[in-house]
Amino acid sequence: MRARWKLVLAVLAVLTLLAAGCGGDDDGDETAAEDSTTTSTTEAAEEETTTTTAAEGEEEGEEVVRADADLVIWADDTRTPVIQPFVEQFGEENDLTVAVQELGFDDIRDRLTVAGPAGEGPDIIIGAHDWLGQLVTSGVVAPVDLGDRAEEFNPVAIDAFTYDGQLYGLPYAVENVALIRNTDLVPEAPATFEELAQTALDLKAEGQVDVPLAVQEDPGDPFHNYPLFTALGGYVFGRGDDGSYDPTDLGIDSEGGLAAAEAFAQWADQGLISSETTYDVMIESFGSGRAPFAITGPWAITQEDTGFAATGVPYVVEPIPPVAGGEPKPFVGVQGFMVSAQAENPLAAQTFLVDFMANEEAQVALFEAGGRPPALTAAFEQVSDDPDIAGFQAAGANGEPLPAIPEMGSVWSAWTDAYQLVLTGQGDPRQAFTDAADQIRTLIEEGE
Repeated sequence: MRARWKLVLAVLAVLTLLAAGCGGDDDGDETAAEDSTTTSTTEAAEEETTTTTAAEGEEEGEEVVRADADLVIWADDTRTPVIQPFVEQFGEENDLTVAVQELGFDDIRDRLTVAGPAGEGPDIIIGAHDWLGQLVTSGVVAPVDLGDRAEEFNPVAIDAFTYDGQLYGLPYAVENVALIRNTDLVPEAPATFEELAQTALDLKAEGQVDVPLAVQEDPGDPFHNYPLFTALGGYVFGRGDDGSYDPTDLGIDSEGGLAAAEAFAQWADQGLISSETTYDVMIESFGSGRAPFAITGPWAITQEDTGFAATGVPYVVEPIPPVAGGEPKPFVGVQGFMVSAQAENPLAAQTFLVDFMANEEAQVALFEAGGRPPALTAAFEQVSDDPDIAGFQAAGANGEPLPAIPEMGSVWSAWTDAYQLVLTGQGDPRQAFTDAADQIRTLIEEGE
């Protein structure tokens, strides 16, 4: 019962946070829908206090309804089994029913914006920091108070989950892409990207590999291309004096961005990269030893059965070498837990996050399941001797947080289309990026 008194102590802080701001009035009636917890998707939780359910209607694209429990968490199938033991313990100690509902990771954000205000949403979601722009402006997430414990986390992770000076999430993982090199095919790390390209193309010409550089482009992929794009001087948004992203300063058609467009066209023409390299092609080609290099994230290593660790391909994780003398800067993404502004039990949500998910045991468990470096410093130190983790950390040391501002939502589609035109040799690459930038500015002006 140790948490009961903590719930009481937490009430003032949470009420203050709710009043401060998130705008979501939660008078919500207790509309926990009956029959919403019908399908068990993982090992059945025998305890009366916990359940794990598939969200009703999720597969059919219908509205998702809240599970019938005191505390409800939305998570994808990777995180659900990891947090289940902690959920069960929390429920037992607090005499609460707790349900974990499985949703597709990419569906959680949009589902919350619909279900939360309708009183059918969860208390907690697991998601990415770059969702904040949409979620905060929609009024569906509430501030999170870590107090002095915020100092125990990677500062980049705390910054990433901070929006307009307010913390909106408990981070648990930091991730970025890096260069993955087959050490049998290429024993020594290339000093430059130009050396990498020549080595890769030579191996292809010799028939030793099928894919010179395995980077997913299905279609063009701004996220995975970003290190190469920034190395050539491109950027997505400029930053103000306080370090925040400035949506009026779009850098896709900056001189560096246009130079990058030309470089991508040249690499595609050489056969170094291809719009036909899907994620599956990337992971299969490198995992089978038919690609000497890949640019990807830790998920490609830990993926069950087909991940590089599972296939046994010899590899090392390291920073992408300089491109034309410029330093690659990958996007840095942070994943974590957010509390719904319409949570039925915000006190329990806050307590669960601080008392259970902000601990080393939970953060290491999440790392072991997903391979993403922990955001909690003590947890990271536990796993930092892992060479893969060290490699990804080195690759992301100078990375840039993925912008969490709402305007970022206007970027992806037009920029992806521009990459696709460039990689497939359609038109002038500089014009493709210029047109994309014009489209993005129009979307931002229209608030889309």
